[in-house]
Amino acid sequence: MTNPLPSRRAALITIGGTTLAVCLAGCAPSSSGTEAAGGGASGGAAADGNTVSAADVPVGGGKIVGQYVVTQATEGDFQAFSYLCTHQNLPVQDVSDAAIICGRHGSTFSLADGSVLTGPATKGLTKATVTVNGNSLSIS
Repeated sequence: MTNPLPSRRAALITIGGTTLAVCLAGCAPSSSGTEAAGGGASGGAAADGNTVSAADVPVGGGKIVGQYVVTQATEGDFQAFSYLCTHQNLPVQDVSDAAIICGRHGSTFSLADGSVLTGPATKGLTKATVTVNGNSLSIS
């Protein structure tokens, strides 16, 4: 008669793989109200990841689009920045109604100009160019 239970080694491999999958999923960029780089439905973003509908960028907030963060701190004033946090050059995860947020170590950046609001980052986000064409925003 064979033992129906897995061996200790098989069980540990399965548990280890599950733990790794959960950790990787938990370390993935967030999409709470905004879209993370390259993730999910991009609310009108084109295949190149560098365009978005102006209507998808909330006033007093922003959206992560491709490798950029597009903000609209005040109505009609669109700004864009690299999505890489200057602390460790890792992508920011979220944009709230108050700041661009790198949840890895707690750095936050201004919606208006990308400057550091809270560290550990000491340098603001790199500015990018936003071109408005009707209701479409192109970022470069």
